[in-house]
Amino acid sequence: MSVYVRELARVLGRRGHRVDIFTRLQDPGGDREAQLDENVRLIHLRAGNVGPMPSMAIYPYLGDFLRELESFRASEQTRYDLIHSHYWLSGRVGRWLAERWQCPHMVMFHTLGALKNITVPGEQEPELRIAAERNLVRNSQRILAATEREKEHLFRYYGARPEQVGVAPCGVNLDLFRPMDKTTVRRQLDIADDGAMVLFVGRLSPIKGIDRLLKAMTHLKFRPAARLVIIGGDDYDTPESHNLRRLSRELGIQDAVVFLGRVDHEKLPPYFCAANVVVLPSHYETFGLVALEALACGTPVVATSVGAMETLLREGETGHIVAGGTPQLLAAGIEKFTANSVAGKLSATAIRGSVLKFGWDTVVSAIVDEYGTLLDQYHGARVSREAGRESLLDTSCF
Repeated sequence: MSVYVRELARVLGRRGHRVDIFTRLQDPGGDREAQLDENVRLIHLRAGNVGPMPSMAIYPYLGDFLRELESFRASEQTRYDLIHSHYWLSGRVGRWLAERWQCPHMVMFHTLGALKNITVPGEQEPELRIAAERNLVRNSQRILAATEREKEHLFRYYGARPEQVGVAPCGVNLDLFRPMDKTTVRRQLDIADDGAMVLFVGRLSPIKGIDRLLKAMTHLKFRPAARLVIIGGDDYDTPESHNLRRLSRELGIQDAVVFLGRVDHEKLPPYFCAANVVVLPSHYETFGLVALEALACGTPVVATSVGAMETLLREGETGHIVAGGTPQLLAAGIEKFTANSVAGKLSATAIRGSVLKFGWDTVVSAIVDEYGTLLDQYHGARVSREAGRESLLDTSCF
């Protein structure tokens, strides 16, 4: 979500729009305000304790965040033409501000609590979140979904109106995520060049299905020569990290699994290029940005049927969708594409070519169209989408 907000703001700013991104202060020594790009500011506001906090722990401090934000706006005498909020917590703030400022509000959820509860019963979201999301759907002027599937979920589980929801996909930075020579990047990353490399990138959370990926590794016929690299997690000392390491030991594959921890987003491309295949074993994704970034690097993807996979993957050419997501079926897909990669049967250029339409410039154009629709609806008259310099407020993830 933070990648999405940053890249969207970056392109909007370079097109002449002014964007302010408001988020909660986590680093007491950090700057309150930072210039992220041309016309783009990141403003940190104090709400609750300084430092990372679980989302439900933040909820009681939304009023503090709102007051801090309004104080900042008043001190600069800024008028915002549109609010684009991300995630349900920010959506609550966005709705309050929209009423106070008489300003149109677009919300993007990124994940839906009701879907998380259905797909991963052991990772339940509280009813407070579900109720807040339903309230936002009922009261927001416009909702942006990343896929047609998410749009259908908003209809089915939250009662959204068809005319209320627009669809625009996630994007990828094609300058950053691009093919590189596999031998060269493996040498740079100190990864042996004589074996198959399977890569996972994402949060170490049950919803990501990492446990079934670990189990899939035991079904690989070439397993002794295969290595699974897992990138994600901010801290080794978490229950999920311990659980995954324990499972790898129980499965007897601990020597073939490497937990790298967190890697900065801009440093991910060499890992994508070093891999023979990237696996997305998730139970639920609203889009699946990792798959898009891997494909932009020319690396095939094996994924469960989540998010935008049916749109992103060309079956048998750039990847494979595993129906049901069992470890055995995941292993079969991994084996096929790893074997083709090692044999040189896959073209990184062709794989990348399949997702060029998802470059951020193209995606932002679609989002600007959605902004135009919202402004037209809100003001009751056609608003030019190209003239002038619209001022945008982004209440991003906390």
